[in-house]
Amino acid sequence: MQPIQGIHHITAFAKNPQTNVDFYHKVLGQRLVKTTVNFDDPSTYHLYYGDNTGSPGTIMTFFPWPNAARGVRGNGETAAVAYTIRPNALPFWRARLASFAVSVGELQTRFGQSVLPFHDPDGMPLELITSDEPATIDFWDAGDVPREQAILGFHSATLWVESADATARVLQDSMDYKKVGQEGHRHRYAGASNDIGLYVDLLERPGESRGRMGAGSIHHIAFRTVDDSEQQAYLTRLREAGLSVTPVQDRQYFHSIYFREPNGVLFEVATDAPGFAYDEPVDELGTHLKLPDWYEKHRASIKNALPKIKHPDLDITLPR
Repeated sequence: MQPIQGIHHITAFAKNPQTNVDFYHKVLGQRLVKTTVNFDDPSTYHLYYGDNTGSPGTIMTFFPWPNAARGVRGNGETAAVAYTIRPNALPFWRARLASFAVSVGELQTRFGQSVLPFHDPDGMPLELITSDEPATIDFWDAGDVPREQAILGFHSATLWVESADATARVLQDSMDYKKVGQEGHRHRYAGASNDIGLYVDLLERPGESRGRMGAGSIHHIAFRTVDDSEQQAYLTRLREAGLSVTPVQDRQYFHSIYFREPNGVLFEVATDAPGFAYDEPVDELGTHLKLPDWYEKHRASIKNALPKIKHPDLDITLPR
């Protein structure tokens, strides 16, 4: 059984689906690789963004609920998502974000790397972190961001916790993460690969209030396993560690198990396979409403209930 390689995907809540698509697909240059529905609530979209094929380690996903209130950040949740860029891309992103009227925070330094903080339209904290470390993606060459300045998948995610110790034990003992640094109350852990989505930061905030989910909140963070058999091995290991882990869930493009670590952050362990080309050619990814077999008989009613989205690059309206 391989150690966890890093982050597979991150899932958050949004409010307006059109605003969400325009920002992640158009502003950040992340391809809309899948348009489907929340498998637990088919009245809302599940939108996936990533590189050209939605490689694990690049996938940001959203449930947009038009009536959702703004979330309140706090302990017990994934609080920020960081993407990797090359150091020479930093001026490009400062100018690009300004051109779309996205305000950015002051440039920071973290573990020797520059960090540019900003927020998405729902107030979700995002960061661009400069790094020369390996970052293998399937570059989406039809987007507006040149290859030299492209976002190179996830760098890290920051979890807000009361105390790092219990979460660190899960990461290290059950998921084979290694501690690689500490700055003040921030503890950094690394997955087993040397590529994208490598880091998880635990930021200790003792005595602070817990978060409340809503638009702009991150629902869960998912970690990579290669296939079903490896996932089963992790399911057994995590349960033996005393964690309450769900049975395997079929998410069509990967299989998933879920559990809450001791500080309350929702973790998922997801398989790399089968991927997003499972039901759609690569050149058409994201352009059709894709439904699992058990919802196909309700396709007409589901399409009618979903809000219309104008694709930012193509002369099409979703769902179609």
